[in-house]
Amino acid sequence: MKRIVHIVLFLYTAVALSQGKTYKVRTIAFYNVENLFDTKNDSLIFDDDRTPEGKDHWTLERYENKLKNISQVLSEIGANVTKTSPDIIGVCEIENKQVLEDLIHQPKLRDKDYGIVHFDSPDERGIDVALLYKKAAFIPTSFKSHRLLLTNEKDKRNYTRDQLIVGGLLDNEPMYFLVNHWPSRSGGEARSKPNRLAAARLNRRIIDSILRMDVTAKIISMGDLNDDPRDDSLKKVLKTKGKPKKLEAGDLFNPMEKLYKKGIGSLAYRDKWNLFDQFFFTEPLLKKNEGSYRFWKANVFNPTYLLTKKGQYKGYPYRTYAGGTYTGGYSDHFPVYLFLIKASPNSLK
Repeated sequence: MKRIVHIVLFLYTAVALSQGKTYKVRTIAFYNVENLFDTKNDSLIFDDDRTPEGKDHWTLERYENKLKNISQVLSEIGANVTKTSPDIIGVCEIENKQVLEDLIHQPKLRDKDYGIVHFDSPDERGIDVALLYKKAAFIPTSFKSHRLLLTNEKDKRNYTRDQLIVGGLLDNEPMYFLVNHWPSRSGGEARSKPNRLAAARLNRRIIDSILRMDVTAKIISMGDLNDDPRDDSLKKVLKTKGKPKKLEAGDLFNPMEKLYKKGIGSLAYRDKWNLFDQFFFTEPLLKKNEGSYRFWKANVFNPTYLLTKKGQYKGYPYRTYAGGTYTGGYSDHFPVYLFLIKASPNSLK
């Protein structure tokens, strides 16, 4: 996989300063934290493995180490530019709101004063999506969890994650954030494809319902889609485009498409890199309009400490368990992030 080159704002800022301008930057991140479960056995979900007595021997010590690891990652995403943690963070594979409370009260995140938007999903494993936000940057004004209704070959309900939409004010500017964790490729990519097409259709309906009220709405959809940027769920259902100049009415821009073409991925399987963790958003976020936020760039966050150092999975994301053995790592996914910028009379914060 090609190494990510983190380009800071030096050149961009130098041009801006020569024109008497500075820019405010906000970081939006997404992270599949890979099975962030507490140690309690919940009789309503299949979490037995992630208990002290279960197959994974999920002890309090291991849980606390996982919280420490994830909080470290979150505290550093985008910090090379902003000198702080992300303002908005979408997460998936979390068991409940309590694990999020434990996460945001870790030493590396405690002083950031994050709020939480979370709903319990009907997923059989008990994993949910959620949105974390800095209270000083974003004020939620609306939120809803949309159910994805799926059935299997026997016409029985296939329970999966909801899609979370949160509207609010980012520095007093209206903004919407959609958090996703689409159905997996379990059983094979082709066999499971209809489930992700259904997830894409639901995502499109949510976006279109907002655009019908406001065609200029700034909507950022993020998540672990279990599909790559060139797959049908994105290209045919959501109608995402990787080049701004090719956008037509109703299209969505996907900045991850460019990264994918370069061979950059957020997870690896059988020596193949995929970019399942993505952002896509509405066209108004590409317009240059002083005093309002616009997209600058997106990337994958993969510092060396997030890489497995040796063995069969060398170079892969350093995960908590590998081959059934506890390794004490972070996640089987790298986080992804994007920057929003706007002209400001103040210096970068």
